[in-house]
Amino acid sequence: MNDTLLDNEIPKKFKDPETGALRTDVMVQSYKELEKKMSAKPNAPKTHDEYCIDCQHGFFEEDKELNKRFHEKGFTNEQVQFVYDLASEKMIPMVIEMAGDFQADREVEKLVEHFGGAEQWKETSRQLLAFGQKSLPADVLDSLSSSYEGVLALHNMMKGNEPSVKTGQEVAPAENYDLQSMMRDPKYWRDKDPSFVAKVTEGFQRMYGDK
Repeated sequence: MNDTLLDNEIPKKFKDPETGALRTDVMVQSYKELEKKMSAKPNAPKTHDEYCIDCQHGFFEEDKELNKRFHEKGFTNEQVQFVYDLASEKMIPMVIEMAGDFQADREVEKLVEHFGGAEQWKETSRQLLAFGQKSLPADVLDSLSSSYEGVLALHNMMKGNEPSVKTGQEVAPAENYDLQSMMRDPKYWRDKDPSFVAKVTEGFQRMYGDK
């Protein structure tokens, strides 16, 4: 009975149509083709110059020396692209962070120079922070304190300078730029809409920026 069940499982192409005997030559050939298919791998291009890599992000371009080493290892175009994609995924945020840190350092250097030295800036920054935390919404304070111009605007607020709004060559009354009304808008206090918060911050800078 078991032999009958096993016989029924064998595909017809492996049996002699007249006698029903197993065709071992066909079975061996089929096995070889399956083994070849299972072990087949995508081929690398003929030379490393034939790699076609997408670097549309613009932060770096293909490196021919790296491509040459990839080719020596038999990397396919898809594999090399995967390596470049991983590099961009890890490196681009790092580069952006480094650039931001560099810009922040330059802003601090300008502020130290503006306020007359490191010690003076240290004391002024302490006063500005205390004033800002007492007088401004946290997101506006964060925005102003992230740039040289914003810190100067904050300093002018602390000194109690009369605010005004610059509109080209004209200077409009501060009342026309109703920041209090903007901050009561749900887009500001509820939704924290980035573009709307930026407008509020810009309003403070225009009102209290150096004239």
